[in-house]
Amino acid sequence: MNLWFRLLHLLICSWFRPRLQAPTGVSRLQFRVLPNDIDLNLHMTNGRYWTIFDLGRLDLVLRTGLGKVAMRRKWAPIAGAGTIQFRRELKPFQRFTLETRMVGWVGGRILMEQRVLVGDDDKMATRALLITGMYDRRGRRFVTGEEVLQVLGVQDVASPPLGAAAQALLAADAALKLED
Repeated sequence: MNLWFRLLHLLICSWFRPRLQAPTGVSRLQFRVLPNDIDLNLHMTNGRYWTIFDLGRLDLVLRTGLGKVAMRRKWAPIAGAGTIQFRRELKPFQRFTLETRMVGWVGGRILMEQRVLVGDDDKMATRALLITGMYDRRGRRFVTGEEVLQVLGVQDVASPPLGAAAQALLAADAALKLED
């Protein structure tokens, strides 16, 4: 049930938080590990990270203005693939910050990085890379990254160069599709 409360809190707070500029804006959300987030090892369970990451991506979509555009155009935000690396565990009641940002795009694939930071010095506890996209239900296609940015008023912006991890994720996603 706490996920519904976190979602409701995010939806209300997003109205009052500053707008983020696409594609460079970074969403920063504060959380605390709750008792129903933990597993038998008494740290946050790996599945909960993915659920909380959904909130970070939603915040980014809402605060860039993409949420309104997506609803009008019948676009749906989709997560297609992801990889995650755990570096530090999160203990019960520990505070953490979730950072979400766009790292680049290739065609209809938008790559996002999400990081969990802990402590006063923002040490990285977890890092994930995801392949996401905006699916146009009417046109039955994924909207290109350039088109997403154009509807947000950003013109002629090329994707930043993708790092090795992002390129490896794209390659792994393509290889898995070949095995279907």
